[in-house]
Amino acid sequence: MTTVAEALRQARAQGLDRSDAMALLGALLACSRTWLLTHDDAPLDAAQQARWQDWLARRQDAVPVAYLTGQHEFHGLMLSVTPDVLDPRPDTETLVDWALDVLATLPPGRALADLGTGSGAIALALKSRRPDAQVSAVDLSPAALAVARGNGERLGLAVDWREGAWFAPLAGRLFDLIVSNPPYIAEGDVHLPALRHEPILALTSGADGLDAIRAIVAAAPAHLAPGGWLLLEHGHDQADAVAALLHAAGWQAVSHREDLAGHRRCTGAHRPA
Repeated sequence: MTTVAEALRQARAQGLDRSDAMALLGALLACSRTWLLTHDDAPLDAAQQARWQDWLARRQDAVPVAYLTGQHEFHGLMLSVTPDVLDPRPDTETLVDWALDVLATLPPGRALADLGTGSGAIALALKSRRPDAQVSAVDLSPAALAVARGNGERLGLAVDWREGAWFAPLAGRLFDLIVSNPPYIAEGDVHLPALRHEPILALTSGADGLDAIRAIVAAAPAHLAPGGWLLLEHGHDQADAVAALLHAAGWQAVSHREDLAGHRRCTGAHRPA
């Protein structure tokens, strides 16, 4: 008989991180971490044991925990997650926090856009904290947009979801804030094999990983109100390159925000008033 304690031992023996193992087992048994710790003698039934072995094997193959459990918490929101979207990273909360700081300086009811929304994590986090904001979100993938729309409906957060590439679905519209966590990994990067279960379209962007950011920086001024802000997430070693793109395009007040590890993870600037 496999108990909670034995299941955790199996995970440890296979080299799984304890937090991942607890998250998986909690999802499998629909219980909290506290319950697992206080009921380690509770048995798994046959179906649960079979699924547990399957999840252990798939996790060893680098399948994200969120794809196994079907959900991931982001900025206080529990989101549905599928292999059609990136698994939301904690570092992306840095972008949300910066956007909230910008919104705090603006009058209520401002318009903002999230480009490459994926699961809708950024757009929904911003809408949940600023219900007055008019939030639009764009993604090229119909499957990803379906996940985002479903999250919005389940959370009761009204976002204007648009399908298309970057600004194409937003023609003629102006925003006070544009945010994006675009693909920024270089094609052929040595880390890509470890991300093989996530959608490649949302990961890579050209030989140096900056093609999407170049496109956004070039097109954003036509969609920003005077004084509006553009905030971008990027790789841990791309801050200087992104800042150079913004300076070359004439943006003002170019600055950075650090992620949880102290890396300059986001770079932003505003359009001259």
